[in-house]
Amino acid sequence: MGNDYNPFSLEGKNILVTGASSGIGEAVAIKCALMGAGVAVTGRNVERLKAVYDQLEDAPFRAQITADLTVAEDLERLVAALPPLDGAVLCAGNSTTLPLQFGSREKFDDMFNVNFFAPVELLRLMYKKKILNKGASVVLIASIGGTHSFMPGNGVYGASKASLNAVMKYAAREFASRRVRVNSICPGMVDTPLIHRGTITEEQLVEDAKRYPLGRYGRPEDVAYGAIYLLSDASSWLTGHDLVIDGGFSI
Repeated sequence: MGNDYNPFSLEGKNILVTGASSGIGEAVAIKCALMGAGVAVTGRNVERLKAVYDQLEDAPFRAQITADLTVAEDLERLVAALPPLDGAVLCAGNSTTLPLQFGSREKFDDMFNVNFFAPVELLRLMYKKKILNKGASVVLIASIGGTHSFMPGNGVYGASKASLNAVMKYAAREFASRRVRVNSICPGMVDTPLIHRGTITEEQLVEDAKRYPLGRYGRPEDVAYGAIYLLSDASSWLTGHDLVIDGGFSI
């Protein structure tokens, strides 16, 4: 067997990455390109998205589509611009720390629009319009919040991610007829710009990281490597699965 044998290779595959302008999405896009994939990136911030796009220069195919997935017109424009896809990683999301007594309908709507309705509608349209090739793999970025971990103040966020995880399983069941696989990744806390917005102090973050058996928060690449596995032919018999990547937190 040759030394170039690599079942995790993404060569010959075109992958869409949403939320690609920072954090997990940025890492996924860059790592997928390094594994040989053509990559289409989308996000809301033009400058940050362009910076990520520029790092994909070695990809056999690359595209940059600025879009806000919560806006119907942007979503339709994105779908119309996409080539046939062999995979998609839906990373766009938001978080908040909010006790349930302050979780008004408006707060829930805001969170669900970004974390649930936008990716689910994108997934639906990609499948319905047959943008996803036979044998394609879709990865949803969910969370251990709402599925494996129930920390105070995480209810609004956790509910949106738990709902996303549930739809993943239904999609996996229904899309299997076209051999389209659908899985999710449930990360623990990942060190991205999202957690440094001042909702939680830096001191609290340092203390919180000590609760992880492996002694640290995740890095964006930790999640990206999981996504590469789920996109690759190495996971061709895996669908409807939520892959927990959390440094041991849930145990």
